[in-house]
Amino acid sequence: MKDGERSNLSVRSADYLRRWKLAALLLLAAPLAAQAPRIVGPGGGGAMYHVTINPLDAREVLLSCDMTGAYISHDGGQHWRMFNLRGGVRFFGFDPLQRGTIYAATDVLWRSQDDGKTWQMVWPKPSTVRAILMDSDHADETAVAEPNPVGTITALAVDPVSSKTLFAAANLNSQAKLFESRDAGRTWRPIVDLPDEALHLWVNPHSSRSSRDLYVATSQGILERVRGVWQKRLAPSGVSFSEIALGLGVGDPSVPVAYGMTTGPEPKLMISKAGGTSWYAATVSDTPIHLRAIATSLHHPAVAYVSFRDLQVGKERYQGVARTSDYGKHWKFVWRASPQKEADNVQDAWIAKAMTPAWTEEPLSLTVDDNNPDLAYATDLGRTLSTTDGGRTWTARYSERENGQDQAASWVSTGLDVTTTYGYLFDPFNRNRRFIPTTDIGLFRSEDGGRSWVRSVNGVPERWRNTTYSVVLDPQAPGRMWAAMSGIHDLPRPKMWRHRSTSEYVGGICDSDDGGRTWKASSVGMPETAPTSLLLDPTSPPGHRTLWAATMGHGIYRSEDDGHTWSPANDGIRQPNALGWRIERSATGTLYALIARRSEDGSIGNDGDGALYRSTDRGDHWKSMSLPEGANAPNGIAIDPQDPKRIYLALWARATPERDTAEELEKHPASRPEDLNVMNGEGGGIALSEDGGDTWRWVLDRDRHIYDVTIDPRNSRILYATGFESSAWISRDRGEHWTRIPAFNFKWGQRVQADPEDSRMVYVSTFGGGVWHIPLKGSAARDITTPVMDPGRSNTR
Repeated sequence: MKDGERSNLSVRSADYLRRWKLAALLLLAAPLAAQAPRIVGPGGGGAMYHVTINPLDAREVLLSCDMTGAYISHDGGQHWRMFNLRGGVRFFGFDPLQRGTIYAATDVLWRSQDDGKTWQMVWPKPSTVRAILMDSDHADETAVAEPNPVGTITALAVDPVSSKTLFAAANLNSQAKLFESRDAGRTWRPIVDLPDEALHLWVNPHSSRSSRDLYVATSQGILERVRGVWQKRLAPSGVSFSEIALGLGVGDPSVPVAYGMTTGPEPKLMISKAGGTSWYAATVSDTPIHLRAIATSLHHPAVAYVSFRDLQVGKERYQGVARTSDYGKHWKFVWRASPQKEADNVQDAWIAKAMTPAWTEEPLSLTVDDNNPDLAYATDLGRTLSTTDGGRTWTARYSERENGQDQAASWVSTGLDVTTTYGYLFDPFNRNRRFIPTTDIGLFRSEDGGRSWVRSVNGVPERWRNTTYSVVLDPQAPGRMWAAMSGIHDLPRPKMWRHRSTSEYVGGICDSDDGGRTWKASSVGMPETAPTSLLLDPTSPPGHRTLWAATMGHGIYRSEDDGHTWSPANDGIRQPNALGWRIERSATGTLYALIARRSEDGSIGNDGDGALYRSTDRGDHWKSMSLPEGANAPNGIAIDPQDPKRIYLALWARATPERDTAEELEKHPASRPEDLNVMNGEGGGIALSEDGGDTWRWVLDRDRHIYDVTIDPRNSRILYATGFESSAWISRDRGEHWTRIPAFNFKWGQRVQADPEDSRMVYVSTFGGGVWHIPLKGSAARDITTPVMDPGRSNTR
């Protein structure tokens, strides 16, 4: 809880804390049972992929997203549970014989044998994993194992009559190969080289058990093994495929039907009814259109769905989905949306009300049930929708309607939350009003205690609505609040300035007088920028507040007239175009400003370093402070409210150069599980200063990509922290020792905040997984937890 997201916790006015604590005491007067973990928010909000329907039970569905979350539904997509496999899932697969056995591939191959409740690593063998490499941008993970017999798996199929027989396509030492395991993945043997990376892999269930017919789709066509003989079914000359969908069961089931999507700026659809021996171009529309995704039913290949855009009808261009039921001879547009209006047969949730089809784009992936060609799913940049009637109607599966206290409908997540969030805020004058600042979809507001949500950006300039980084509420003026809005998302990740100058960033400060229902721009004197942190001076008079803003590329700005006008306050900050990231104030009025690191190559001691500054004169002048040894990326800061010299600093690790991997492993053999984090970078974790920042010592370094550290407002001895290594942490002794909060295990955590209504619960905002509301105590989550640490161990040095 920092930035504006923790405004009602960070502002230290006595009146404010009195209101906040009184509300909490009233609610805690009645007996409360600790809640089970749940995801809080409107649902959706990010790109989703790889919907996979269980061929044994069509109500069981899996999908992944672009933010490391994976999701499972047992009721046909009406509700979802997120689980964490420490990375984005490339594909899912079901065992066609063993109910409850599921496969998923990230950097490694996982298997669940209890219907997705728990997962175990199949490849590589856990005992062979020597290290986990993490890069500095998102702490993405790569397992280093010896020996490494298979490589990166790109496709998998389970034999339909023997669950122990697995076929896997993988890249090993730059060579794509097909492997076979006869012992459920314990050992593998190569059976054929592939011409290119496999897109998909199928086993023909009608073929001989002694020599299964196999079909491997690659960009060059289909490589097939039929009756033990391998043959290449190449694409036509000059054609390369980005996707191939395959179906069986037309006449001779050994001759599959294939639908191929070509690569290039204008993808085309090609069809083969002869197992890839010959291909012909399919015409979806009489006019040119752009195609994106293709899918068919494995056992009903006459039916296929394709997504499209740029369908010209009169003066309007449309996007959506077309369907064929006769092998591509004729197509019907079963979903047709204009750039500004969703199709009438799409029963969407909040996104159609708040965004436009131009924002979601046409479906980026499609899936059809193996056994029922009328059941299909479509995903795009913010939603998952399904049809059960062959495309006549489509229904949102990411959010459901809830009539809240607003006149307009509000929305509840189905568990399929793919939002990046920057906190969970309570209105100090209305405990039912809450806020979630997010990436890509702006600010969300609840008027019913967090049950349901509406998008709350009315009046915000259109170009600024993408991301709300920070919000502060006036502790003495009901409804008065300020927000840092920007058209640039995902700061402070280096990818955002790697190929784009900060001078191109857009955004500014907006204010509201009606509790966030309406906004207006209020940043006169501040250039167009990406403000990321807001701070209010609680000693300044209401109606004439002093505020500070950290901005990416323009450093620190200050307003002394309630946020109406702003002026730079950068005297002493040495970095040109300073990447102002965070600003905080101690109880005595000392200000601290964090400047984000520019470099990403692991270097230190140069112009790319991040920095920490201190000001004792309200930002008129800044003094550079030292950072902990080996660190150059301060990311979060918390100051003890009773002891202003006691400062906690969250730090992001420097990258470990790839060329040093072998040397580091030699110096630090991973003989124990906790040693596996040796490769996750240097200079990251949590450091403590007891002298106002003059000297530092490390108090947590077992997670080294820490996003933020926060203090419980009820008890300053209790601290929380989280970062991008699948863990949230709690310390009950002022940061000296830390243990994991067992219920949280999402890969990318951003901030932990105390729940003012229940001291046994906390809110955790995440990078791509919504807001988690979880208990502090209880059993560990049953999904994947960080393998480099024991959840019950304290951190000791």
